Amino acid sequence: MAGKGTPATTLLAKRRIAHKLHMYDHDPRQESYGLEAVAALGIAAERVFKTLVAEVDGKLTVGVVPVTAQLNLKALAAAAGGKKAKLADAATAQRATGYVLGGISPLGQRTRLPVVVDASARRFDTVFCSGGRRGLEIELAPDDLVALTGATVAPIAG
Repeated sequence: MAGKGTPATTLLAKRRIAHKLHMYDHDPRQESYGLEAVAALGIAAERVFKTLVAEVDGKLTVGVVPVTAQLNLKALAAAAGGKKAKLADAATAQRATGYVLGGISPLGQRTRLPVVVDASARRFDTVFCSGGRRGLEIELAPDDLVALTGATVAPIAG
């Protein structure tokens, strides 16, 4: 891999998990990092997942959903065993994960947070998620993503 690795890529290498790295030139004018990855890499949008940090009953929790979907906060709260969820503010998400917005990976986060992966991920042999910086996507089997993050799998996309 050209350039510096990330905690996400380090975790995958350490655990010897089969994966592929996909890099592209990030355009800072883009508003949707996930859709930028879809266009740059020429892949189906439903296979590219975004990582969102939310607060479920005051506890930070990560939701991983397709880039074309919204995170259903009520479904996330239920899947995480809580009652109410709201998106965390950007500074909180960046501080907790150690990643910048647009590069938040569900893998290798600074603080290990509970993760819920949308059930649609299991429809594919491989899915894409952020590699820990803008312009870097990791392709891996959804079951590996779930195992590495200790995720719950539930329908959380709206």
